[in-house]
Amino acid sequence: MSKTVSAITGIVTLILVCTASYIWLDRPVTDFFLDLQESMLYQIFKQITRLGESQWYLAGGLLLWLFYRKKDPLNAGGGLLLLSSVALSGIVAYTLKSLLGRARPRLYDHLQIYGFDFFHLEYAWQSFPSGHSATALGAASAMALIFPRYKIFFYIAGVSVAASRIILAQHWLSDVIAGSILGLATTILLYNKYFRKTMYDKPF
Repeated sequence: MSKTVSAITGIVTLILVCTASYIWLDRPVTDFFLDLQESMLYQIFKQITRLGESQWYLAGGLLLWLFYRKKDPLNAGGGLLLLSSVALSGIVAYTLKSLLGRARPRLYDHLQIYGFDFFHLEYAWQSFPSGHSATALGAASAMALIFPRYKIFFYIAGVSVAASRIILAQHWLSDVIAGSILGLATTILLYNKYFRKTMYDKPF
């Protein structure tokens, strides 16, 4: 199967999965977690979600590149991969959020508003896709390439951050699925196209 066919198949599958979630799963899942907002689980994931803030990975990637650029091409390339993956997936996520204008769960909770209203810059209408999830999975996959011995830890952390957005009722399930795939796909694309030769010279 060619890369183009694989990419098209993946995009179509993602659209179908997100559509199914939008129709059947998003509201019941969010209703469940809205009832847990005073729970210990909520408090725990309120801290975990902070790991999805992009500034930590942008700064960390830049520092890795600056520190290793003259003596370690693998780690220097990894730093640039981390920086570029988080930056690019963040730009794409924000652009899609603004274009699609999906109401966040808070609007559903307070006003029973559910769905899309295109071209919104207001935070409450920027739900799809989840930027935290894109950052978390983009960073996790990049870190797994830089430090492969700890890849299980990085992926568990990334998935935990993505899950936190649902548990905190900040995003719908389909937002998190789309954001997670966006972050992961961005790392894979950048690694295979620009960083593979300077790091491991093998496909992701």
